[in-house]
Amino acid sequence: MVASAAASVAARPHRIAVVVLDRVVAFDLGVPASIFGAARDSSGERLYEIRTCTPDGKPVRSDAGFSVLCDDDLGILTWADTILVPGVSQQSPVLEGHPLVAAALRAHSGRARIMSICTGAFQLAAAGLLDGRPATTHWAYVTQFTARFPDVELDPGVLFVDDGDVLTSAGVAAGIDLCLHVIRRDHGSEVANRAARRCVVPAWREGGQSQFIERPVPAPAEASTTATRHWASQRLGDPLTLGELAGHARMSVRTFTRRFREETGVSPGRWLTQQRVEHARRLLETTDLPVPQVAERSGFGTAVSLRQHLQTAIGVSPGAYRRTFRATPTPADAPTPGRGRG
Repeated sequence: MVASAAASVAARPHRIAVVVLDRVVAFDLGVPASIFGAARDSSGERLYEIRTCTPDGKPVRSDAGFSVLCDDDLGILTWADTILVPGVSQQSPVLEGHPLVAAALRAHSGRARIMSICTGAFQLAAAGLLDGRPATTHWAYVTQFTARFPDVELDPGVLFVDDGDVLTSAGVAAGIDLCLHVIRRDHGSEVANRAARRCVVPAWREGGQSQFIERPVPAPAEASTTATRHWASQRLGDPLTLGELAGHARMSVRTFTRRFREETGVSPGRWLTQQRVEHARRLLETTDLPVPQVAERSGFGTAVSLRQHLQTAIGVSPGAYRRTFRATPTPADAPTPGRGRG
């Protein structure tokens, strides 16, 4: 994000304009106001200001049987530090691109951060903002998207993609993950975690997590790995093995691994690494512990191992991460995570 917009984060609430199109997905529309609206500083002051607009300022239909009346038209985009486009349904006449919105997005590209939720990625692609760049959208629209926009490096298997000044997410609840990721990028994990608690949603799911989980909730008669995941999350500094995890769940390793992947979409090893990276990030942000101690407490053992994992996950060293996030960063200063790495 450019310096002028980044500086505004420190000077006033960050301004977000939500562009609402015909047949907007009602859930997607509600996510930005709910998640960003829950982000507060230590004194309880809001960190974001959200306004909505339609291309011409007139009401549009939602996919849920009601109309949406916004206070503004696209002229409000000049006010915004971030522009966010929610998804629209398959029935929307502008699913694959709205000419006025495309022109407006191009006009503000490079000045404002631009985001999409679900099929909102179609609007960014129609504006040419995703050409040659990584992006994602709802898995059910992948064939249609790639046929329409072959120059986009679409990754259909992740929750969200952060490509610096342009961010895209998968469908529905993945928009929550993207918004929390942006809050974390702007203001650090503590603010993002408070916002998540206020909204009663998970504080963090890695961007690279699978979109589509075939059986996310086990049948009532089946055992779950939930208790073991909680148990492991309290022991991240210990050298936990797959056998120990399976033993705690009272399952064979094979059954535990299968059940774990069904419930979370990732392997036990990858999940454990994700939790350790997140714990290390919190320690770097909120404590003065030396990096070797952070590595030990988060289960990576050595500073070298921590550096390797943090570099893989978000593209920066522990020292650089701490310097950025201990100083209440702005998006211009914050490290830019790689594709789908929240």
